[in-house]
Amino acid sequence: MDISQIVVIVVLAVLALAWVAVIAYNKGRVSGRLAAEQDLSGDEDARSLFGVDVPVRPTERRLIEALPEALIVTDRNGLVQYASPGSVPFALVSGGRLNSREIEDILTQVANDGGVREREVRLPVNHGAYPSSNGRGLEAGQSRPSNTMYLRVRIGDIGDDLYAIFINDMSEQRRFEAVRRDFVTNVSHELKTPAGAISLLAETVTDAADDPDAVRYFSGRISKESARLTELVHHLIDLQRAQSPQGMINARRICALDVARAAIADNQVQADSRHVDICLSVNGKPVPTRLADDAVAPQVAAPMIKADREAMQTAVKNLVENAIHYSPEHTTVAVGVAERDGKVTIRVVDQGIGIPAKSLDRIFERFYRVDPARSRETGGSGLGLAITKHCVQENGGRISVWSRKGEGSTFTIELPAAADEDDESTQDGDGADTPSAAVSDGAPDGGHGGHGGTPNGSAARE
Repeated sequence: MDISQIVVIVVLAVLALAWVAVIAYNKGRVSGRLAAEQDLSGDEDARSLFGVDVPVRPTERRLIEALPEALIVTDRNGLVQYASPGSVPFALVSGGRLNSREIEDILTQVANDGGVREREVRLPVNHGAYPSSNGRGLEAGQSRPSNTMYLRVRIGDIGDDLYAIFINDMSEQRRFEAVRRDFVTNVSHELKTPAGAISLLAETVTDAADDPDAVRYFSGRISKESARLTELVHHLIDLQRAQSPQGMINARRICALDVARAAIADNQVQADSRHVDICLSVNGKPVPTRLADDAVAPQVAAPMIKADREAMQTAVKNLVENAIHYSPEHTTVAVGVAERDGKVTIRVVDQGIGIPAKSLDRIFERFYRVDPARSRETGGSGLGLAITKHCVQENGGRISVWSRKGEGSTFTIELPAAADEDDESTQDGDGADTPSAAVSDGAPDGGHGGHGGTPNGSAARE
């Protein structure tokens, strides 16, 4: 027998022994499981509900973490035995005990009658001063921390003087319900007011048929209310269009400065009538808000964006229009465009009345008005900022607001800069083949600097 034969025999012997060991192990495992089942068959409570081989403690912990509600387990006196990680933000446990008197009252009732009780409780929250996370104020769609939490609390007895307290945060749902109620109320009012006025004025014209002066006066009022109703319908259509994802289908590489100039031109007549100056800045340096027909655009690089020109012009136009409406006479509205770190910003800043802190997270809602009485004086449908928000977001951008009451406001639109490789042989729109200028508002990221010496703020209220 040579060496190769001996090696083969040894290998076969090792494999045979390994096979026998595997069979023995499997038989032992099966026997052990059967023995465990027999040992625990008389004690159902000692086994996991999910199988004999399922470890109880790790499974309990993972199950609790997977629950949509937070969980706190206490005794009847409120001494906490366990608190899930999801319960920490609610700050209901202090020193190993419940620190909510209202939840303790529900726990006492459950401990007395042994049932299950469910109730919504309101808890005050002290967030302190609300800081700006990005230096540009509150972003559209972002909510300021509320001073009240709405918690759905369900408490039940789980045995051995242990009580499970399930907690579900309902704060966002309650806020959404309030917004929905306000929207239904506002849209009903906005439609009812001009329609009712037209009906009443028509009756008055009929009664005053023999008075030509009265007929002319009331006819003019009817025309005014009809125009208001038409404007509202057009804004609703614009809002629906802005919410459609079709905006990005028409996206092209355009000059942000041309968009700003076009928006200013659309509002120049209103600004002149209210004696409000509009200035445009380039990297902190003033540039003309419009170019004469024979003027040559400065040969400098301008911020370029990829967006739908009509949508972006509508967004900036609404901001400038609102800034004019809510600014005192003989003040300045500043518009600035800048490019930094691959982002293009368009800022609208005024010296207006400002926005109260409590309204900052709601001004982009449809029909929301900070001061309904003043909004009636200035006109508008209450949809301008909602349309602006959707126009910006559908083009891949963000809009934020900084404001203080009595100090004016700053609205900042931020969009990705268009890459150079997206350039086309000719530029779309009214601008020349060579863009006009790169514009910066000169304000720091905090939105707290002025444009050409003007203080912050574009207090749009629609």
